[in-house]
Amino acid sequence: MLWLSAGAEHALPHPAMVIPFITLLLMIATGPIFYPHFWERYYPVIALLIGTPVILYYLFVLEDIEHPVHVAFEYFSFIALIASLFIASSGIFFEIEGRATPLTNVLFLAIGAVLANIFGTTGASILLIRPFIRLNQERIEPFHIVFFIFVVSNMGGSLTPIGDPPLFLGFLRGVPFFWTLTHLFPFWLVGISLVLLLFYILDRRNYRHYLRARSIPATTIRIRIYGIRSFLWLAIIIGAVFLDPALIPGLPAISFHGERFSFLRELIMLTVAVLAYLTASRKALKGNEFNFEPIREVGFLFAGIFATMVPALQLIAAFAHSPEGLKLVNVHTLYWATGFLSQFLDNAPTYLNFLAAAMGKVGLDLSVKEHVLRFAIEYPIELMAISISAVFFGAMTYIGNAPNFMVRNIAEQHGINMPSFAGYMIRYSLIFLAPILVLVYLLFFHLIYG
Repeated sequence: MLWLSAGAEHALPHPAMVIPFITLLLMIATGPIFYPHFWERYYPVIALLIGTPVILYYLFVLEDIEHPVHVAFEYFSFIALIASLFIASSGIFFEIEGRATPLTNVLFLAIGAVLANIFGTTGASILLIRPFIRLNQERIEPFHIVFFIFVVSNMGGSLTPIGDPPLFLGFLRGVPFFWTLTHLFPFWLVGISLVLLLFYILDRRNYRHYLRARSIPATTIRIRIYGIRSFLWLAIIIGAVFLDPALIPGLPAISFHGERFSFLRELIMLTVAVLAYLTASRKALKGNEFNFEPIREVGFLFAGIFATMVPALQLIAAFAHSPEGLKLVNVHTLYWATGFLSQFLDNAPTYLNFLAAAMGKVGLDLSVKEHVLRFAIEYPIELMAISISAVFFGAMTYIGNAPNFMVRNIAEQHGINMPSFAGYMIRYSLIFLAPILVLVYLLFFHLIYG
């Protein structure tokens, strides 16, 4: 993903160029509430209209072609992965009979947290969200979906580089593959356990009201799976993730300003997406009520987000690498700064920017794999702070991670009245998730590693 070095050759953007990003965020937050019909019809146009001036500013005012080209490559890679996982996962249908108890739901989400490290948070989210809704269809509430986003779409993917994009970028730069599992497992276990405990308390109350109103005994859950061959497509997509020039130097790639960008990987993913759709079980697609709207929404909105976040990321990177910024670099600021920005900016470049700043403070260079490996070995606490906050804080908003938007969209298609952008934060993430993020910080970076 996009990362910006301290020695960037191009002039910094004017701070006012952050306004388009803020404007887009405000429209994403207010559109579905105050002008829903207009928003639903024109959000693709709005996202492109807000993002295009930022790209034109870089091209014709700053005369900087490098950043627009970088963000175009990154968006292409992003959408190829998200779209292929969405389509392949939608070809798998879980036909479920029975009703979930609170304990069943906790077990389901815990399994989802594990699968997020195998299929990625996007693959696991799309694979499991519809079965989860069907298991709870008679008593489904928005909090069910929100906690699914917390666990499966974000926090669950902390154990492997496949789980979440920031961790994969760290792996490409030189962090050992199993570093995340060995160092982040305690964070994962504590964070997931606390979230599931809160969910169990809420779901138990919901379930009691449901039984009191109907006096229906629990039933045995039976599951049939259709579209088994789509697992093969998922396996190919996950394998293609590793076809990166940073891992395999001989791969075909496009060279630009000293960097090599993959295109073979993305072509494989998009080809698989087409084949997965054409060969998908019709029963699976029908059972999942498959349509392209969730990926369409992600595609357009994140096109605007990718374009408008470039000035913000560049300004943040410049400050992080400045003498003033380097003075502030420590475990505590790395955790909170990476986490806070990962709520609203793409968490992958945020991760890389703060990793570059942390390494720069100790005289290491992010572009040198041996330096990254040395940093992971000699400064694991700093890397843990950056890594876990980039992943965990992505659950704080709908835009913190791409699966969040898709899960919300699918839930709304099933008639669930999901909270707005602001409602998600005020009613759920600030109340239930933020205290857990504080506890994780206090437990690990004060008591254990402090």
